[in-house]
Amino acid sequence: MQNTFSQRPLVGVKVVDFGQYIAGPAVGMLLGDLGATIIKIDPPTGPMWDSPANATLNRNKLIVNIDLKTTAGLEQALALCAEADIVLENFRPGKLAKLGVDFEKMREERPELIALSIPGFASNDEERRELRAFESIVAASSGVFTDMGLNRVLMGLNPSFSPLPISSAYASQIAASATVLALQARQITGIGDQIEVPLAAAVMEGLCYNSIKVEDMPVRYLTQREIEIERRRVEGLPMNVGYEELQELLDPFFRSYMCKDGRMFYVVCPSHKYHAKRCLEVLGLYQEMIDEGLTSEDDTYKPYNQWESDTSLGVYPMPKFWADKLAERMKEVFMTRTSHEWKKMFGRGGVPGAPQRWLQEWIHDEYAEASGLMIDVWDPEYGEMTQPGPVVWLEESGQEALKPNPRRWVHFDEALKALQMHRTEIPAPTDETDREGWLSGVRVLDLCNVIAGPHSASYLARFGAEVIKLDPSEPLYDSWNTVIYGLSQMRGKRSVLADMKSNHGRQAFEDLVKTVDVIVWNAPDSQIKKMGLDAESLRRINPNAIFCKLDCFSGVNRGVRTDYIGYDDLVQATTGIMLRFGGAMDRPEEHAHVGTIDVMCGFGGALSVAAALYQKHRFGRIGRGRTSLSSNSGLLQVPFAFDYVGRGLFDEPSGPDVNGYDDLSRFYSTASGVYILLSAYEADVPRFRDVEGLEKLPDIDVEDRAAYLATEFQSQPATEWVKRLKHADLGVAICDNIDALRAANSRISDGTSGIENGSYSFSIFPDHPSGHEVTQLDPYAVRPKVSKVFALDPPEKFGNSTRSIFKELGYSEQAIDMMVKSGGLNESWSEEYLPS
Repeated sequence: MQNTFSQRPLVGVKVVDFGQYIAGPAVGMLLGDLGATIIKIDPPTGPMWDSPANATLNRNKLIVNIDLKTTAGLEQALALCAEADIVLENFRPGKLAKLGVDFEKMREERPELIALSIPGFASNDEERRELRAFESIVAASSGVFTDMGLNRVLMGLNPSFSPLPISSAYASQIAASATVLALQARQITGIGDQIEVPLAAAVMEGLCYNSIKVEDMPVRYLTQREIEIERRRVEGLPMNVGYEELQELLDPFFRSYMCKDGRMFYVVCPSHKYHAKRCLEVLGLYQEMIDEGLTSEDDTYKPYNQWESDTSLGVYPMPKFWADKLAERMKEVFMTRTSHEWKKMFGRGGVPGAPQRWLQEWIHDEYAEASGLMIDVWDPEYGEMTQPGPVVWLEESGQEALKPNPRRWVHFDEALKALQMHRTEIPAPTDETDREGWLSGVRVLDLCNVIAGPHSASYLARFGAEVIKLDPSEPLYDSWNTVIYGLSQMRGKRSVLADMKSNHGRQAFEDLVKTVDVIVWNAPDSQIKKMGLDAESLRRINPNAIFCKLDCFSGVNRGVRTDYIGYDDLVQATTGIMLRFGGAMDRPEEHAHVGTIDVMCGFGGALSVAAALYQKHRFGRIGRGRTSLSSNSGLLQVPFAFDYVGRGLFDEPSGPDVNGYDDLSRFYSTASGVYILLSAYEADVPRFRDVEGLEKLPDIDVEDRAAYLATEFQSQPATEWVKRLKHADLGVAICDNIDALRAANSRISDGTSGIENGSYSFSIFPDHPSGHEVTQLDPYAVRPKVSKVFALDPPEKFGNSTRSIFKELGYSEQAIDMMVKSGGLNESWSEEYLPS
C-alpha cells in the first residue's frame, strides 16, 4: 500500500479502522491521505452503508471482511489491532467491547496504543447514549434542523431539512486532529491515549458561533432580519416572509445578484475596511455613492452615538436606508455583465465574490481539477471516478496525496503483513516526559482573521498550547468580525497589536516569530511571501518553526483562483451548497450556520499542525501544513461529491420544502405540535410491528406509507412516539433547538472543560471581561483519558498583552512606549471592550 520513500507525514503509522457510515471512515480517509497505512475491517456482508461515497472514504485502505461474532474472526481482528498504532470505531458506546474488541483492555496491555471512539452521543449521556444515532438523529437532537438561520425563521420553515452530514464532517475533522495530536505527543512521552469524540458534541462545536448568547447586545450589531423577527414576535405576526421580500432584508454586501447570463453572483464583503469600497469601485459605483452622501468613519470602534453619520462603508450591518439604496444600484450594474466576467473582475480586484453553481458543475470545474480540489481515482467497483481531493496536506508532500491508492479487498494474511512491515519507534515512558496536555510547552503565533484560522488556534489552546494572537495595530475588520466572533475564537489567547509594515513593528514581529513553534495564518500565498513567511524567508528567521496556512480556494496545486480571497459563504456558492439549500438558481440560500465550513476548516488546520509536529518529532523534517475552505467542502458533501460513468442524477434532497430523504426518514408532526424526525431504512420495516400504533406499517403499500405515518403520528404527543420507537430500536428524535439545549445544559463557569457533562455543555460567565453576561459552549468534544483538556479563559481585550509579551521578549518599558507612540505597537483598539 505505501511507498517506502513517501514524504507524507504519517508514513509508517498503522491504523485499524472499524468505522461505518461516514464519521469513522472519514477519519481513516484523512489519515490515509496523510500517509498512514489503513486496514479497514468490514462485516462479511460488506459496509453497513452501501454508497459510492465509500470509494472516497475508503481510498488508501486495504479492506478485510471479518465476522467479529465468530471466534476465528475475533482473533483475526485482535491480531490486527495488536500491530496498530491507532484503532478507531464509531458505534454506540460499549458495542465493540461487547463483541470482544475492548479498547481499555488493549491499552492496559499496550499503553502506547491510541484508541478512538466516535459515538453518536457521549458515553456519559445516560439519556441518549443508547439511541440509534444516525446522522440525522444527531442533527435533530442538536438543534441543527430548527436553527437553520434567520432566513428560514422568517420564512416560517422550522424545522428545515438539510442532507449535509455536518455532524459527521465536524466529528471526523475533530477526531482526526485529536488522534494525530495524541500521536505527536506519544513521540515525546511514549504514552498513547483513549479518546472519545461524540458526534453530538462535535456538531455543537461546529455551531458554537450560533449558540453563544450575549446579554444586552448593543443595537448596532442587530441585522434587519433580527429586527424583523423580534418585531413579528412582539406584535404576534406570523413568520411568512416570501423569498423575494426576504432578499430586501439582506445587507447589500452579503447577498446574491442576478447577472446577464441568468446566473446569480454572491457578494460577501461586509466588515472589512477596504473590501466594500473595492466592490463599489469594481462595479463603477463608488464615486456615485460618495457623491450621494455615503460616508466612512475614521474610527468605527468608537461608540455608535459618537459617529459623525449613521453608517460607515465597510461595517456590518448597514442601516436600511443605505442598504436599500446600494442594493438597488448594485442589482442594475450586475445585470450588465455575465457572472464569469464578474468572477474575474472581483477576484483580480481583491474583492470576495463568486458565481452560484451546482455541485455537478464544481466536480468538473477546470480550476477544481487543476488545483487538486477534485481528483481522478480508479475504483475497482465504479471505474474512473472523480472524487474530492485531499482535505489536509503538507506542502512538501501534497503531490503524493493527489494520487491515492484505490480501496482494495484483501485476505487477513495480507492485511496483517501490511501492518507488520512498519516498525513503531517511540521513546520509553519516563517521568521527565510526562505532560499535562498534548501541546503543553508548544507556543503558537496566530496571525489569522475572521473564523477558520483563529478558531484553529483557539482549538490548540485547549490542549495546553500557549497561543499569542497578533493583529494589526489599526483594525482591518469591524468590531462585529473581531470582537463578536472573538468571544469564541479568542478564548485561551493573549492578544498583541503590531503594525508589521512599520520598521519597529516588523522588528517586534520577527522577534516574536523567533520564539514560537507554530505559526498559523489564513492568507493567500502572495501575502505570505510579501510578509516574509514563505518557506525560505521563515527559515532565516526561525528554521524550526512550523507554518500552517488556511485559505479559501487553495488545493495542492496553484491555479487561477488560488490567491482569490474569500469566505465560507463563497465556497458554499462555488461548490453548490447554496443552490442545493435554496433549490434553484434564482433562489440560492446560505446554509445558514455561522461557519458551516469555516469552523470545520479550523479543525482541519489543527490536523495539519498536528501532522507537521508529528513529522518533526518522528523524522526531523520541518513541514508546512495546508488546508482550505474549498477542500473542506468536499468532506462536507462527501455523500454526493463524486462522479463516474453511469452515475445517477444529482438528486439529493434540496430546496426549502424538502422534509427528509423518504417516507421512512423525514419530519413528522405529532399531536403535541412538536416535530419528530424518523430515521429508518427499508431493512428496519419489520421492527415497526413492535411499535404500538404503527404495527400495520409493514403491510402498507410503499406509496401509502407517508400518509399512514403522518396520520398515525397525529394520535400521540412527540414524547410518546419517541418512547415507543426507541423501544423497537428505531431511529427517532424530537427536533430540539439550540436555545432550549443551552438553557437545559448551562452552569456557572466552574473552570472545567465540560467533558464530564454528557453530549451538551455550556458555561455562563456573569463577569465576562466584555461587561456582558455571556453563555457559550464548552471546549468539550475531545475527551481523552490520559491527556488533559483545559477550560479556556474568556478572551481578553484586543491588545491587552502587547506590553507584557514584549517585556518578556526583553524590550524595556521605554522602548515599548516609543513603539506605541510611533504606531509600531498598540495596546488597544477602543476604550470599550465591545464597542457600543
